[in-house]
This record gives sequence, C-alpha cells and structure tokens, in this order.
Amino acid sequence: MENNHVENNQMKNEIEKLQKQMKKLAKEFEACQKTLIALGDENRQQILITLLKNYGGMRVGDITEHTRLSRPAVSHHLKILKEAGMINMYKRGTMNFYHVDADKKQWEQLTELVVHSNELVKEVSKKRESGMSCPFSGET
Repeated sequence: MENNHVENNQMKNEIEKLQKQMKKLAKEFEACQKTLIALGDENRQQILITLLKNYGGMRVGDITEHTRLSRPAVSHHLKILKEAGMINMYKRGTMNFYHVDADKKQWEQLTELVVHSNELVKEVSKKRESGMSCPFSGET
C-alpha cells in the first residue's frame, strides 16, 4: 500500500514537471512567433536566400528580379522580415538596400525553442515507453 502511494506521488511529480516544461515551451513559442511566421512563408524564405547569396544588400527591384514576385509583394515580405528582426535596411542617398542582419536574440530564442521542444519530446517518449499512456491527462 505504501509502495503504491510513493509511486503515485512520484508519477504526480513527473507529470507536474512535464506540465511546467510545456508552459515554458508555450512562452518560448510566443516569444518566437514573429520569427516563425516570417520564416514560415516560402516567398520570404526565397527573399532570405536571395539576400544571403548577394552580400552587401539589394534593392527592392533587384530582389523582384531574383524572386519573380511583384514589387509590392517584395516590399510587403521585406517589412515582415524586418519586423521579425531577420533583415535590416540601410540608405545610400535615396536608395534603400536590404540585407540579412538578424537580431541575435531572435536566433537564440529560436534555438532554445527547438532544443526545449526536442527535450520535451524525448521526455514524453520515455514516459510512454515506460507504460505511461498520457502524461498530461493524469492517466497511467
């Protein structure tokens, strides 16, 4: 009887630990939303690839030629990438040049999100392998 009580307490503690990890992961996802949205669009990915291949910055017209997107579409995607901290812009006279200049903090947050997601998946897999059917519902 005592042994069951100890096992139940241990399982309860493990479930609470997983729930805390999930809440932390949810906060990390929230912190990375702009970055994930920016990276989640194929057109923005193509713009980033284009900028990475052309060191020194590019004008909207040049990006348009490389991506086959319209100027307004390129401008729209550049705005989203800039707001997400993935690119930046500098002026030379009246010309605007866009370049990859990612905010270090954004990449660190994204890296932590991936690492912590992986850790949680491993932990849940380990629990399932040990016979726990659903560690988040309290069922065993």
